[in-house]
Amino acid sequence: MLNKKLYFVLTVLVAMLLACSKEAPEIYITDNWVRATAEGQDVGAAYMTITSASDTSLVKVESSASDSIEIHSMSMENGIMKMRMLEQLDLKAKTPNKLTPGGFHLMLFDLKKPLKAGETVSFSLHFKNQAGKEILATISSPILTEQP
Repeated sequence: MLNKKLYFVLTVLVAMLLACSKEAPEIYITDNWVRATAEGQDVGAAYMTITSASDTSLVKVESSASDSIEIHSMSMENGIMKMRMLEQLDLKAKTPNKLTPGGFHLMLFDLKKPLKAGETVSFSLHFKNQAGKEILATISSPILTEQP
């Protein structure tokens, strides 16, 4: 009888330890969307909010909808809007990093087809944290005509 009780207690303790040892996701992506394009337009843009559990960098983005995706920043300098490509986007821990029109965003070049409202675009986002660990996040973003 004692062995059965001990076995039961040990089983419960092991299950509790395993449940506690699961890592929480390191990257949270919300508010993701892609702007619809006009017929013949071969460049698009994607937006989202990225929150990381630790200091991390977005280093690469891929999608089957586009041949090339770049991370961009936009800023106003002397009354002129300037857009710059970034090698990576550094993300501070536990801080929502908004990719929005007029700010940081993803540029999709050489689109394979127009981005039509009501459809979706899948992305693979590659991150690297301060310890050098690579993290892959995959999302599917709705295509919209205007910002939600």
